[in-house]
Amino acid sequence: MTTTDPRIEDLLRELAPQVLGVLARRFGDFPTAEDAVQEALLAAATQWPTDGLPANPRGWLIQVGYRRMIELVRGEQARRRREDLVVRRDPDDRQHAPAADEELTAERDDTLVLLFLCCHPALTPASAVALTLRAVGGLSTAEIARAFLVPEATMAQRISRAKQRIRSSGLPFRMPEPAERADRLAAVRQVLYLIFTEGHTSTAGPDLRRVDLAVEAIRLTRALHALLPGDSESAGLLALMLLTEARSPARTGPSGELIPLADQDRTRWDAAAIAEGVALVTRALPRGPVGPYQVQAAIAALHDEAPSAAATDWPQILALYGVLERLSGSPVVALNRAVATAMVHGPAAGLAALDALADDPQLAGHHRLSAARAHLHEMAGDRARAIADYRAAAGRTSSLPEQRYLMMRAARLAAEPGSTAAEPGAG
Repeated sequence: MTTTDPRIEDLLRELAPQVLGVLARRFGDFPTAEDAVQEALLAAATQWPTDGLPANPRGWLIQVGYRRMIELVRGEQARRRREDLVVRRDPDDRQHAPAADEELTAERDDTLVLLFLCCHPALTPASAVALTLRAVGGLSTAEIARAFLVPEATMAQRISRAKQRIRSSGLPFRMPEPAERADRLAAVRQVLYLIFTEGHTSTAGPDLRRVDLAVEAIRLTRALHALLPGDSESAGLLALMLLTEARSPARTGPSGELIPLADQDRTRWDAAAIAEGVALVTRALPRGPVGPYQVQAAIAALHDEAPSAAATDWPQILALYGVLERLSGSPVVALNRAVATAMVHGPAAGLAALDALADDPQLAGHHRLSAARAHLHEMAGDRARAIADYRAAAGRTSSLPEQRYLMMRAARLAAEPGSTAAEPGAG
């Protein structure tokens, strides 16, 4: 996008999956529809800052995307055949671009259908998640690559292959039947979790959060929970998002600086979101089977319900991280468990657990490992190592708020060698 107006960028990101859903449903050709939507977004990003917002931005994008879609469909013989199918399916009086003020119906359903379409079982889980992050989450290829810890060129190829697989599958644009949904549900939940994670803590850029992504992830997860109210993991995922997002008002200071969990003003947390999240996970856990999102939600609930950082039930959190590690096998979970170990058994025990992760290829060179090690060295009173690890972590993250926070911790330790260590904690 060429626009520098963040309001227009946020609006385009919000509308993109809705417009894509309309074109994909109408033409039955997801990859070409995605190309048409990208061109419509580019046109909007170029024209709207100069000409002003149209009266109906969504209708404007649909109209431009529809016309570009017709051009693309007529460009090749195979695409002309797809156009003929559309012509036979709809009466002649509907073969025109919709008016800019034409109201869309079931736009949220379209987005959820699009979500399930991108998570087709013909795709590998990694490809399905990457494609959905691009089409539904509005993330750039570079952002998705960072989330997967792979080069941007590799991710671009993965997304391109995924679109080709969907094209060749001939899959209709509709909500899959219950049996089909079950095959795609794990990928759908993972994609929603990754969209939320990028929104809650951006991997790059000047802002700690991307509120639009976090809000969209919660909206889609609510829709998923409404579609499948008996699915305990979807309920757990929604609970996790609500319990995590509830802390957002206290995560940054007046200048946008990052405030760690232990130092946050808990009176600023969203009590209604916490109550809803706790109720969701409380209902979901007994239903079973227990999955990773429910366990993470239970951990988040323990943090949110503690009246202060000192009153946090770290032994229970450590036990839950043990369960979560067995369920997921994730090195990031193992890292968080190491920090919880330090809170229960002391920094030496936590550092020993971190040492066991040093050779993990997914964590090697990642800022989270260095940041956790710095926190534990600070707890142990080893200021020299803490300073070195804080600086190393700052050099390994692309998030400017995280960089500033980590460098501030290092500078404070260097300037005040007699200062006491602070308790680490997730935001």
